[in-house]
Amino acid sequence: MAGQLILRRADFFASTAQAVAVADRYPQNVFAEHTHDFCELVLVWRGNGLHVLNDRPYRITRGDLFYIRAEDKHAYASVNDLVLQNVIYCPDRLRLNVDWGANIPGFLDARANPHWRLGSNGMALVRPVIAQLEQESQKDDPHAFELSELLFAQLVLTLNRYRFATDGPAASGQEALLDKLITALAGSLNRSFVLEKFCEQEQCSERALRQQFRTQTGMTVNHYLRQLRICHAQYLLQHTEMMVSEVAMQCGFEDSNYFSVVFNREIGMTPVQWRHRSRKAA
Repeated sequence: MAGQLILRRADFFASTAQAVAVADRYPQNVFAEHTHDFCELVLVWRGNGLHVLNDRPYRITRGDLFYIRAEDKHAYASVNDLVLQNVIYCPDRLRLNVDWGANIPGFLDARANPHWRLGSNGMALVRPVIAQLEQESQKDDPHAFELSELLFAQLVLTLNRYRFATDGPAASGQEALLDKLITALAGSLNRSFVLEKFCEQEQCSERALRQQFRTQTGMTVNHYLRQLRICHAQYLLQHTEMMVSEVAMQCGFEDSNYFSVVFNREIGMTPVQWRHRSRKAA
C-alpha cells in the first residue's frame, strides 16, 4: 500500500492509555483515501456525500452509520454540507468486560456488514452520549479515560438496540417518516419507486415530506435515489461480470442507453470506461 495515507493514533489520542476519543467533522470536507492504526464509528447527522469504503461507494446522508476497522481504506467525495462525527477507538486499549464483538460489527469478523442505519429515536439518544464522551476524551487523566470507555460501551449498545427497522422504536413521528422513506429508497434500487404511493400508504403530505427530505439531506428524493442506483451500478461494474445492460436492469433502468447517459452525466465517463479504469486501478 505504497503512498497510502495513514492516520496515526498519536495524533488523535491524549495519551497511550486512552482508548476512545471523538473527532468532529463540522462539516466533513473531501478527504483522500486513507487507513488508520485505530478503528472508528462514523455517524452522519446531516447533508450528503459519497463515502467510498474498501472501493465500494455509498451515497450517505442523515442516519447512516459505519463501523470502520483499522485496516479498512475509505475516502469522502462529492460532499454537500456533510456533518458527521467519528468516534475513534483502539481495541487493544479497551479494558471493560463488555462483549465488544457482539455489539461492534467487524470487531471479530471482517465479513460483517459495516453499514447500518440509525433511526431518529436512536440518533436523539446517542447525541448526548457522544457529547459527553467528547468532553471526557479531551481530558488527560485516568478517571476521564475510564468514564470515556463506559460512555463508549453505552454508545455501542444503544446503536445496536436502535439500528433502524420500520417496525422498531422509531416507527412513528415526522422524523421517522424520513427514516422510512430513506429505507424504502434503498430497497428500490432495481424497481420503480413512486413517492405519491408511499405518502398515501403512510398518510402524510407529499409536499411536506419532500421539503423535509431536502432540508435534512440537501438533495431531492429523485436525485438521492438516482445517486443510490449509480453507486450500486459502480459496485456491480467493478465486482461482477454482468453486461452493462444487466447492470442497468439491476439498478432500475429499463433502457441501457439511458442508463449510460445518466451514468456518464453523474460520473464523467461511460459505464464501460469506468469499469476498465476501476479494475486497472485495483
